Amino acid sequence: MRVSVPIVVAFTENYFIPAVTCLSSILKNSNPKYQFEVICLLTKDLPEDLQGLLSKLNPQRMKFTFLNLDGALEGVYVDERYTIAASFRLLLPELLKQYDRVIYTDCDVIIQKDLGELYESMDLNGNYLAAVYEAALESQIPYLEEIGCEPGFYFNSGFLLMNLELMRQDNMSKKFIDGLKVPYLQFPDQDVLNIYCKGKVLGLSPVYNGIRTFFLPQFKPDFLKKYTETDWNQIQKTGIIYYTGGKPWNELTIKFEVWWKYYFDLPQEYKEKWNPNMKLQSLAKLLLMPILGKVSLGSIALIRKIKNI
Repeated sequence: MRVSVPIVVAFTENYFIPAVTCLSSILKNSNPKYQFEVICLLTKDLPEDLQGLLSKLNPQRMKFTFLNLDGALEGVYVDERYTIAASFRLLLPELLKQYDRVIYTDCDVIIQKDLGELYESMDLNGNYLAAVYEAALESQIPYLEEIGCEPGFYFNSGFLLMNLELMRQDNMSKKFIDGLKVPYLQFPDQDVLNIYCKGKVLGLSPVYNGIRTFFLPQFKPDFLKKYTETDWNQIQKTGIIYYTGGKPWNELTIKFEVWWKYYFDLPQEYKEKWNPNMKLQSLAKLLLMPILGKVSLGSIALIRKIKNI
């Protein structure tokens, strides 16, 4: 029996290739019984040729809806480091009244878990959302306490299972938007979600949102204060990779070769919509070679360890 799973993504035209690569990873790592209803939140209309390409990605398993939300967040503070699209997730309870639950994911992500299985099996049980708590670093603790969040119980909002029904009942979108109208939050939409959903968040296994620090050995002691050695090992092998910080299409970063592996698997007509960095593309091909790639990745890991980067 086919099961329908609503997935929400937010991106701009220049993020088309990262978005397609993310969506392709969802398809490759999910049971064929799951069909995905993908709602694309946009800052302006996506060109028709790009809409057409998305619709061709896998028509049997992935259907698309495009929502232009230009002007939907007028009057709220937007940090110059982020696009306004990052805050659209705060509007979802009112935008998507036809859904009781949705999965939200950022697009600079490679999904290596079955999202259909997660959606079908997870009981939110009176919580606003399910998310992965970050393993707080010492340098982050003063700020977390300043905004009223407990270290170790501050979640990353790049991947969320959201209880829209409960959020609508409690008028949460208005609270979120009102909370955004201040200029002092370091991570505006993420901070607002943490502040207003506090006490009603179900913690997911860290494999569902592997942020950058979850892959760097120098942060492993901090990770183990919150999670286990088994969790760490699972993330390295099959965790969802969220490219916080440097992006693999722009620079050599954590799990660089994994993103490129999924990009290389895209049909040629998608790749023609992008001009990749040829040096990075060549490096990715080298790193994906069975023997030479393994040696090169080992060398990179050693350099990172020595330089603590």
